[in-house]
Amino acid sequence: MYRVGIGYDIHRFAPKRKFFLGGVLIPSRQGLLGHSDADVLLHAICDALLGAAALGDIGKIFPNTDKRYKDISSLRLLGVVKKLLKEEGYSIVNVDSMVVLEAPKLSRYNRKMIKNISGVLKIPACSISIKATTNEGLGAIGANKAAAAYAIALVSRHLSSACQSSGER
Repeated sequence: MYRVGIGYDIHRFAPKRKFFLGGVLIPSRQGLLGHSDADVLLHAICDALLGAAALGDIGKIFPNTDKRYKDISSLRLLGVVKKLLKEEGYSIVNVDSMVVLEAPKLSRYNRKMIKNISGVLKIPACSISIKATTNEGLGAIGANKAAAAYAIALVSRHLSSACQSSGER
């Protein structure tokens, strides 16, 4: 049995914040504002994986009202999501993602981001795709006031374990 999930996240830029994408600290005068490290790429991937397994979303699993997640690395959040999927009998097949921001260019960080994600999800780097685009100067992203990311994930589960542990998911 195969299932697909989609994820999306957006955060505004703010001064005095570190800028993390895919678990990589990217040199910048500003970072993304959020309760955790605000890594939009990893948040979108978490939501795609959770959605594929019908386990809710990142806000349900890691509420921004919980002090345990204040400034936490989103790589740790991704690790928890991986564990939840494994407990439900899911294997991650692949993840495809798109980061939308005006600057900086991400090509020099792409390999390291993929390595981080591959290491946490325990899937081959060739099963992870990270692309980037701009918003062509339009909207908050185009004005360099925010960054966003989209992700889609494919997961599989043996039919024998399908829907056994959690009702009709």
